Amino acid sequence: MAEKQTALEYKGHPLRRKDNLIYYGSMEDKYIIMLQIMDTKKVKDLDVASKVSVQLQLTDPDVKSRDRVVKKTEKDSLYAAMDVAAIWLERALAQR
Repeated sequence: MAEKQTALEYKGHPLRRKDNLIYYGSMEDKYIIMLQIMDTKKVKDLDVASKVSVQLQLTDPDVKSRDRVVKKTEKDSLYAAMDVAAIWLERALAQR
């Protein structure tokens, strides 16, 4: 029997990771969040994010990549970055 693979979600929106980039939201929506892990530190034997860039971006493919960024900030932990990302994404999607 084939198992259905479930996608990772946070507060109802999908999360995708590629190396040090995390995409939060759906490309079908008007906005998406891009989190980039800029720096990490060792805690025991784990690498923990110590500097994370957060960007609220438009998903419109017709807009130039540098013009897609609506808001951006940097946070000192992945937890703080996800907290801001969730708020920004909810507010941006509610504006419709």
